[in-house]
Amino acid sequence: MKTVLITGATSGIGLACAYKFAGNGYYTILTGRRCEKLEKVASDIDGKYGNGVKTLCFDIREKSEVFAAVEEIKSAGLEVDVLINNAGLAVGLNKIQQGDIDDWERMIDTNIKGLLYVSRALLPMMTKRKSGHVINIGSIAGREVYPNGNVYCATKFAVDALTKAMRIDTLESGIKVTQIAPGAVETEFSIVRFKGDEDKAKSVYKGYEPLHPGDIAEVCYYVTTLPPHVNINDMLVMPVAQANATLFHKEPGKTN
Repeated sequence: MKTVLITGATSGIGLACAYKFAGNGYYTILTGRRCEKLEKVASDIDGKYGNGVKTLCFDIREKSEVFAAVEEIKSAGLEVDVLINNAGLAVGLNKIQQGDIDDWERMIDTNIKGLLYVSRALLPMMTKRKSGHVINIGSIAGREVYPNGNVYCATKFAVDALTKAMRIDTLESGIKVTQIAPGAVETEFSIVRFKGDEDKAKSVYKGYEPLHPGDIAEVCYYVTTLPPHVNINDMLVMPVAQANATLFHKEPGKTN
């Protein structure tokens, strides 16, 4: 039985990936900061699929917590076949000259440093086995900078660069590395970005059908099903109604 580790597994794309991979026979290791929700998700998945679930409640921004969690995986005798670096967030929509530095640090610590901590802790296990697949969840924001997206876009440009670097650095080990870069996906993303303002968050998705978390989970699973000699380096996934980072076709009155 293969094992997948998913960061940020309590909601959105991470949660959808947890169900998708468990439904296809994977043992799942689910990580997140919301311990109670994490346990509830794990219980539901284990009850539905019975492949086994392990939860690791920690904050990927905390290096010591990340490495302690990976030591727990090793102590349990588990090998991670697929790592999905999903945990990430956007906070605020200010111009740089008006930016909230705490927001910047939260995004940088989660989207870049957290991804690096988890990857650094797990990649030696994969390179030793000469087997594994790392899937980094990027964004259209890592391809195009949009107004007031500044630091968030910078973090996703970093994910793009780090994915390419991982592909190069693990080449001799035969590890697959993939970036999945979605456009607009309706999750808690906008609620976090607007700091809990649900009306503003909902307005982002009005007038068109955005991507759903399950759509990205399908793509994440798909790239793991290809023959051993095939790697998807990079995939940009958009809703039909979105052409680029800022251009949408919206129809008044249309609901999802």
